[in-house]
Amino acid sequence: MNTKEETINIADAKRRFSEIVGQVAYGNKRILITKRGKPMARLISAVNTRPHLAEARGWLDEDDPFFELIDTIIESRQKHTPRVFKDL
Repeated sequence: MNTKEETINIADAKRRFSEIVGQVAYGNKRILITKRGKPMARLISAVNTRPHLAEARGWLDEDDPFFELIDTIIESRQKHTPRVFKDL
């Protein structure tokens, strides 16, 4: 999948919304929407998205070593005191 990305500002996106949705849906494009030059949102096709992690349910057996590793990571994180960030 060779997807092109275009960057447009939010005001232009509002004016051209129908056109932009068509480009994304049928033209294999991604649109990065910015506000004052800062990225705010990305419009991507619903058809060409990667599967969500929840769709992987059933791929692993209950006794898969993956779950033991995850449990170890969680236990390790619970033993450590979380960092506290000071307000700037």
